[in-house]
Parts: sequence; C-alpha cells; structure tokens
Amino acid sequence: MKYIYGLMIGAAIALSGCSSDLLDIQNPNEATTGTFWKTAEQAEAGINACYSSLYKEGTWMRWLSFRYDLTSDEGWSTSPWLELGDWTRFGYNNYNFYEGNVVHWECFYRGIFRCNQVLGKVPDIQMDETQKNRILAQAQFMRALWYFQINLLWEKGVLLTETVGPDYVPEEATEAQIWEQIEKDLKAAQQYLPESWDAANAGRPTLGAAKALLGKAYMQQLKYNEAKSEFKWLIDKEATGLYGLIDNWVDNFTDRDENNKEGIFEIQFSDLNKGGTGNDASMAFGFQRTQFYAPGGNAGVGWGDGKARRWLVDEYLKEKRTDGKNDLRLYNSILYKGFANDFPDQSRKYYKQADASQWFDEWGQGKDDCYIRKYSTSYYRDREDYFAPNNYRIMRYADILLNYAECIVMTGGTPAEAAKYVDEVRERAGLKKLSESEYIQKNFPDCLASKEGFMNRLEIERTLELCFEGWRWADLKRWGVLDDQSKIDLIATYRDPDFKNFVVGKHRRLPIPTKEVDISKETPVSTPKLPQNPGY
Repeated sequence: MKYIYGLMIGAAIALSGCSSDLLDIQNPNEATTGTFWKTAEQAEAGINACYSSLYKEGTWMRWLSFRYDLTSDEGWSTSPWLELGDWTRFGYNNYNFYEGNVVHWECFYRGIFRCNQVLGKVPDIQMDETQKNRILAQAQFMRALWYFQINLLWEKGVLLTETVGPDYVPEEATEAQIWEQIEKDLKAAQQYLPESWDAANAGRPTLGAAKALLGKAYMQQLKYNEAKSEFKWLIDKEATGLYGLIDNWVDNFTDRDENNKEGIFEIQFSDLNKGGTGNDASMAFGFQRTQFYAPGGNAGVGWGDGKARRWLVDEYLKEKRTDGKNDLRLYNSILYKGFANDFPDQSRKYYKQADASQWFDEWGQGKDDCYIRKYSTSYYRDREDYFAPNNYRIMRYADILLNYAECIVMTGGTPAEAAKYVDEVRERAGLKKLSESEYIQKNFPDCLASKEGFMNRLEIERTLELCFEGWRWADLKRWGVLDDQSKIDLIATYRDPDFKNFVVGKHRRLPIPTKEVDISKETPVSTPKLPQNPGY
C-alpha cells in the first residue's frame, strides 16, 4: 500500500467531461465520468483515488497538525510568517487565509467528492459483489473521516452524499446532521470491511478502524454508552493478537515497524516520489510536518515553525519509571534545553548535530523553546525534508485503551475498573500502576475514588501518551474546557499564554471561509445558505 497510490487516477476521475474545441472533437484518451465507471478495475482505481486526499497539504501531511496540535495547549508557533503563527494564537482576521483555513476545507471536500463518485457509480458496475461491497465500504469510511474533521474544526458544513454540478448552491448542515451522517456511513462500512487486509493492501480501513472512528464520533457527542460498545470490540480483540500495544513505544512514530497491531489506521507515507502535491505521476507521498517542526537556522534542519509547550516537559518529569529513570516518552517526543541531563544514557545526536545538548543560539535560549521530536526522522537522517517516510498513525490502540477507560467512568463504571486500561499504557511506558504509584497517591489522591478524580488524572495520561498526535483539540472540546472561562484562564496562566486570546463561544470553531459563505448566496445580495459561524 506504500506504493499503490502511484497508480491513482487522480484528477481524471474528478473531471465530469471534456471541453470541446471549434471542431467539437473529444479526446478519446481522456477519461470522463461517462466513459470511466465501467469495469471492476476502474472501480478499484476509483477507490484508490479517494486515498489521494491524504497526500495533500490540508491534511495530516502538513497543515492539519497546525490546527490540532499547535492551536491546542500542547504546541505553539514562532513562525516568521506572522499570519500562519496568528492562526495558532486565535488571530482569525482573514477568513480566507489559505494555509490556516481554506486548505482544510478544500482538501476535505475534494476527498468527499471522490468518495461520492465511488458511492454513486460503483453500484451499477457488473463485478464481484464481495469486491464491490468492500470498495463501497472504504468510500464510506473515508467520507466519514473527512466529515469528522469538518465537525471538529467548523462544527457545521455542507452535507453532500452525492456528486453535484457547478450550479449547486451550498447549504448549511448542522453539526448534529453531520454526526448523523458519519454514524450512518461507519455503520454501513462495518458490514463489509474485513478485520485485516493482506500486506499488499495495508493502509486500507479495517472493521476495527471503522469501529474506532465511530466510537470517537460518539464520544465527541457525549454518547459514551454507544462509544463504549464500539471500543469493546477492539479491546476484546487484544486476546486474539489482532490489536495490542507494541513493546517499543517509539516505533509507533518511525518507519521501522509500521502497520503493526497497535496501528488501527495509518497514512502510508513514503519517500518514493519527491514531487509536488498535484495529481500527476510525480505526486509526493512524503510526510511533510516534520520539516516545519524541526529547528531552523544554520544549526537546524527544518523551519522551526512549530514548537512544544514547556509544561509538557515538566509534567513528564514529575513521575519516575519503576527503574528510577525519567519517562522515555519525553525524550522521544520533545527536544528541549537540558534534555541530556535528564536522559544521560540516551543519544545526544539529533540529525546532523552529534551533540544537540550544546543547544545552539538559533534554537532559542528561553526555557519555553522546546521542539517537537515525535515523528522526526533524526534516528537515521542528517536533516529533514518534505519527504519523510514515517506512517502517520491517525488512530492507534493506546488511544483506544484510554478512550475506553473514559467511557467506563462516564457510564457509571468504577475508577478501579477503568484503571486497568490506563495501567496497560502506563506499564508499557515503565510506570507503576495507578494504584501502586506513590506519585499518584500523593498528588491525585481521589484518582481511584471518584469519577472527577479519575478524569483529572486521565486528562494528563492522554497527553503524555498522545501529545502531537492530533487528538488534544478534540479532547479539550469534549471535556468542556473550551466552554469554561475559568478553565481557559488556567490554561492561559499555567500552560499556554496564547489562550489569553481565546474567546469562549467563538474560538472553539474556525470561521467558515468567506468565499464559501459568498457562493452560498443565490444572488449577490441574498442571505447566505451557509451563514458564518457565531462571533465571526
């Protein structure tokens, strides 16, 4: 699957027809929707094209991490590109800012368009029914994945379940309507997705991926009972070896052990092609985020646009492993001044720098100058570029264990019952169980005594395990943090000063791109059918 995307037909499918010249001659070699959707091979090519949206700047390939990781209290930006940095500081002035807003909207809806083509055209193709149903199920999963992001970012959008023509006027769909469609798509996909694919098809969604995403969709709606049921299926599969935690935590973020039992859905990145992000044969499949997060300057290897918040470093250092040493998740997640003192038995090499503990002036001399190491390629490269081969794990099993624990306590289960699943994650990191940790007993005495006490600790456990993996923003929204001024004030004071700019009731969602609002007017002076979000 790393290389299957090189065969995608890309824009050829997206075209609805051919232009005519003065002689009204149609190019017989150009694929159109009228000539293409005829065979099983074309159906497979069509679903492969749906995956191409994963290799665009508006997704996890590049800019989406700025929205989820840097906008949350885990990260921040010191980018010299002021508008880019402002969009991590809630400075949403230009609603049409491409890299901060429009690029996501375009990428998601392009992906939805391609999924809709598959779902509209493939049912009429004469082909093996099992093959057909699996193709349709993949398209339903991918469409749900894109609508999930739309709800997380804008909390409403345009709900399209079929292809539309150029005269279509966009119309608002509520957050609830979009969640309903996500649920419908994922339930339908579950009927035909396999539990696993062969190696040649690694990276396609499985039954477990559909259940995990549906569970997360339920959680964001606070439907904890329904979410718990979906997650339980994955938890039960641990006994069969289908899912579980791998021994070496850091291999979740390298290219050394991809598509293993911990990875539930991964983007199959590769450095095979070093082209652009178009739809031609030179299309790049590399992971680009790390280029923007690695330190810049003569001593650096990247652009240094994204950084980690220092409070995470301090949080990691509060609790020792059972061997008395510091949590290795910190070493492998964040590069910070003084890291060598905290990890004397770990390598000081960082890309081309044989001893990064020297800490160069260009990297910043303040305590807050911390860089995101997770997903970097410094373990084997001398510098970063736009073509990192590391798969991005959108969902992995450790995340599901922690989600499941949350569901247990939120549906009336005891903290002791939920702790079992948190302990799996902690013990893999070398920490004691919650019930045996002196640090937990001293600082979180109610952790195993009440739902509130347990959740206070779980919120920290999730960010220590999952920081910079794209789920912190969803967590903050689900826990009601973004709706509570007192909690925003605490974040701004102790974790992320950018939250001083956060306006409750406004900044939990992005503004709809202005151009999308404008084209939803039936006339230039009419009321838009897709009105702007509140507060903008």
